[in-house]
Amino acid sequence: MKKAFIVIVLFALPIVAYLFFASGVHNFAKLPTLTEEVHDLDAFRTLDGDSVSFQKNITILGFFGEKPLDYSGHSYNLAEKIYDGYFKFKDFQLLIVVPEGTQEEVQQLQKEIAGLVDMRKWKFIFASPEEIRTLFRSLDTDLELNENLATQYVFILDKKGRLRGRTDDEDSGVLYGYDTSSVAILDDKMNDDVKVILAEYRLALKKYNKENEQ
Repeated sequence: MKKAFIVIVLFALPIVAYLFFASGVHNFAKLPTLTEEVHDLDAFRTLDGDSVSFQKNITILGFFGEKPLDYSGHSYNLAEKIYDGYFKFKDFQLLIVVPEGTQEEVQQLQKEIAGLVDMRKWKFIFASPEEIRTLFRSLDTDLELNENLATQYVFILDKKGRLRGRTDDEDSGVLYGYDTSSVAILDDKMNDDVKVILAEYRLALKKYNKENEQ
């Protein structure tokens, strides 16, 4: 009887994992592509001077602008409700855009966030105000940056640098970005959508591996 129970559990584990990644309102569908070509990050650098790219990464993208410490609360929500659950995935990254000259505030904010989560996949990236505006405009959303080059919304980009979101959201119709001031939106809508896009790539990889085994 014990052996039979173990066999049943082992058989069920892949199904449970699949349901974890693909569960939610999208019911195993792909997360819709909203913008095909988002400006890449050639001009952007991390605090350490490293280059970054959307390519080959599932990216959460945010804009904290000239006063990043004003977004401490948003950072905590994002860290706890989204980032901490997914940063261990190999191709996952979270990028926060800020203008040159905010390095001191960013270092302080990094220390605060590091008290909550492992920061290895969370990067602040710096560029000129014009490069930041160009990047944001290329997302082609119905949202705007404020006068400080910031927004409380974050965005999901796929491994080809395309903006993903919802075309049938019950509240806004087309959902381009996710409001980091709302724990409910992060916990429900965004968490669900990150699961969907991760499941999409996971299933594509399994299909590729299966085809190459034949």
